[in-house]
Amino acid sequence: MEHSNDFQAVFERLKPILQEYAKDLQVKADGSSGYSLDSHFSKKYGKELFFGAVKIEKRYVSYHLMPVYMFPDLLKDISPALKKRMQGKSCFNFKAIDEPVFAELSNLTRLCFERFQQNV
Repeated sequence: MEHSNDFQAVFERLKPILQEYAKDLQVKADGSSGYSLDSHFSKKYGKELFFGAVKIEKRYVSYHLMPVYMFPDLLKDISPALKKRMQGKSCFNFKAIDEPVFAELSNLTRLCFERFQQNV
């Protein structure tokens, strides 16, 4: 992998953003190239729900945030810089550390967690 060191640094910077919510969610994966969180069992949906993940892919590091798919209004105020990173409806891709965008992503993750907890 050409950018493996860069991607590992990006992964190590994004992982703590999700880890902040591990005490209230379930860690489903925790390895050197992937970290994933799910809800506990939801009576409303009759199952656990995927919350988010960060994963080293072949060409980028992906940051998945399912509440933005469930509640698209959470995306209405994101910056063009963060919007540019979106792939699909709930995934953001990164090839390098971008602190201003990561700070915004951290705030978005907090908003997602709050909405997720209220509705799951």
